[in-house]
Amino acid sequence: MSRFRDRTEDFKDAVRQSAISSGFNESKLAAIMASFIIHKPRQRTPFLKSALKTLESIGALDQFLSKHRKDYVDRHRTTEQERDSIEHEVTAFVKACKEQIDVLKNCINDEEASSKGWLGIRDSSNADTIAHKHGVVLILSEKLHSVTAQFDQMRAVRFQEAINRAMPRRKLKKVVDSNSIDTSKPLNLEHRETNENQPERLRVQQELLDDETRALQVELTSLLDAVQDTETKMVEMSALNHLMSTHVLQQAQQIEHLYDQAVEATKNVELGNKELSQAIQRNRSSRTFLVLFFFVLTFSILFLDWYN
Repeated sequence: MSRFRDRTEDFKDAVRQSAISSGFNESKLAAIMASFIIHKPRQRTPFLKSALKTLESIGALDQFLSKHRKDYVDRHRTTEQERDSIEHEVTAFVKACKEQIDVLKNCINDEEASSKGWLGIRDSSNADTIAHKHGVVLILSEKLHSVTAQFDQMRAVRFQEAINRAMPRRKLKKVVDSNSIDTSKPLNLEHRETNENQPERLRVQQELLDDETRALQVELTSLLDAVQDTETKMVEMSALNHLMSTHVLQQAQQIEHLYDQAVEATKNVELGNKELSQAIQRNRSSRTFLVLFFFVLTFSILFLDWYN
């Protein structure tokens, strides 16, 4: 470590002297010297801009779910139409984020294909950058998967709630039907005993029971349709999550493979540096030997000439 020394100040002095010799005024000279302290921000690449935009979209989706979580889970706060609207917006968000991630993956694949030479040999200098981009895509996919998993839990709560509401009403329908059957028998007996003294009362009761039964049937039918619709949407979301998980696993395997290649390329570079250092040392030793050989040869010739 003693062989290395910080030459930053020497570099600044050299830049100052060069600027003064070039005829720069005080304002330009101050701007040049200030650039050593306040560095200009690096220009973002299109890939980085797209990745940040995707990250903002996923964050907006997470905030949207957090904002409407209570409204979606509690059926007393919103109607079924509003819940369906929330589901539609979340699905559109997820699809948009998934498309953006696919665009990033295609950019990486194109860059990886262009980095290969005409013999199919990959440029090792670009392997680290490609591995880093694969890592960015993997992180975005994992974040999107975690957000969709939260929404799956919310939909499961809604689906279970719809089932719980449907089950007691089905039991109530059975009880009402059995009561109507039980009441019809004594009414028929009473009707026979009284020789049709109360036909109006029986007709009114029967109409009330029929109206209640039809209302329950309509309500149960609507609930069944809602449950089936929710189940279909949950199956679609589960399939989408499964697809996301598959892509995440594939990207993880690709990143691991690229990391191994980057490590191997780094080892090859280190080995090449060692070989180059050894070659430089051999060159120095051979040069010293040649200088010594020519010196001894010259001295021997001069000595022989003087001796003769």
